[in-house]
Formats: sequence, structure tokens, C-alpha cells
Amino acid sequence: MMKVIIIDDEPLARSIVREYLEQHQDINIVAECGDGFEGVKAITQHEPDLIFLDIQMPKINGFEMLELLDKRPSVIFTTAFDEYAIKAFDIHAVDYLLKPFNKERFDKALERWRAMQPAADKTPELLNTIDEQEQHPQRVVIKLNNKIKIIPFADIIFIEAAEDYVFIHTTEGRFMKHKTMTFFEHALDKNIYVRCHRSFIVNVQLINRLEVYEKDSHVAILTTGAKVQVSKSGYQRLKSVLGV
Repeated sequence: MMKVIIIDDEPLARSIVREYLEQHQDINIVAECGDGFEGVKAITQHEPDLIFLDIQMPKINGFEMLELLDKRPSVIFTTAFDEYAIKAFDIHAVDYLLKPFNKERFDKALERWRAMQPAADKTPELLNTIDEQEQHPQRVVIKLNNKIKIIPFADIIFIEAAEDYVFIHTTEGRFMKHKTMTFFEHALDKNIYVRCHRSFIVNVQLINRLEVYEKDSHVAILTTGAKVQVSKSGYQRLKSVLGV
């Protein structure tokens, strides 16, 4: 018996998926969720084989929810999402159902999933592609044990590289996120956040002063008391943004 979870903030949309699934005897719907927070909890608890996931939901969207999962099930998206994302789904997703969809299209997606089992998880590639297409993200979502924290970009003091992860420093502390420095370099406002070193991005509005550290390098002293390394090229970028 295959375990399935339906995640959609619209009750009618969930009921349609439920109705279509009830005609498949080898499917067991173990949970229905109305938002991404509930989705993370249900997936962690039930470890489903497949989820039907809406994208545009309150609190956190479907992509943000997937980022928070340590172990990801297969995903069929049920979405009215903008057309620009469909190419990414074609490449990386098991399948997607563009609302409104009928039973014939639904069954086709389900059969495609069955045919792909076992399949490699392409969710990371999908999320990276969506990140590249998303022009104006305004926040980052972090999983802290059993809690979910949303960090607005405006709260970021500086970002520090840590191999495949980054540490996001805010006034509330330091938070680890599985994202690249390149993602933040492109996503953050370039007039406020500057890549001052290969391992650091800093909020220039919080720089108190720049001090010589050693030959061809400096250190930025922030109003919070933190110190951030500045490379030779980073120093030139800071001077340009600061107008000095």
C-alpha cells in the first residue's frame, strides 16, 4: 500500500485529489494538510511515498516547504503557478497538474509516478532552477528542530560560507541554511548587501568602519561588534557602494 499526503490550502482542491485517489485501491491517504507547516509535520511523521503539493500557499509556499525536509518523498505538483516555472517542472519534477485538471490528466500523472519507481530525487535540482528564475525573494525559511523560522532579508547582518551551507547572522543569532553564497549574492539587494569576500556577504548599512587587516585585505567592523573579512576585490566593491 502506497502512502500519500495531500497538501493544499484550498479544501475544494484537496477534495478533488482525494476523490481521484479513492479509485486507486493501492493508495492510502495518510494525511491532508492546509499549509506548509502542517505538511512538514505530516511528512516527518508518516514518511509518505508520494505527496500532492500546491505551491502558492499561506505561511510558507510549496518550494519553501520542500527545502525544510530532511527526507523528501516523490512530488506531484498541483498548481496554478505562473507559466515560467512549468519548464522547471518538465525537467525536474515527477509531474505537475495545472489547475483545473480532470481525472484523465490526474491518472496520467499517477501512472507516470508509478513507472518511475524507484526514481532519483530531483527536488534539489528543481529548487535550484526555481531559485534562478525567482527574481525577488524577500525571505529565507529555516528549520530549527521541530520549529520553522522565517528570516526576512532585511534582518540579515552578514552571511558566512560553510562548505555546502551558509550561516545567516541576525540579531537573533546564527542560523544554518543549505543554500549557496551565489544564491544570496544574486537574491539580496546589491545596494545593501555586498560580497566582500569569497566567504562573506555583509550588510553595508551596518558597517561602522573598515580597518587594514594585513597586506591587500581589510576587516569590516559592524555596529553590532561583529568583524567581517574583506578581500582586495571586496574592498573595491564596498568602496563603490559606500561612495568612498
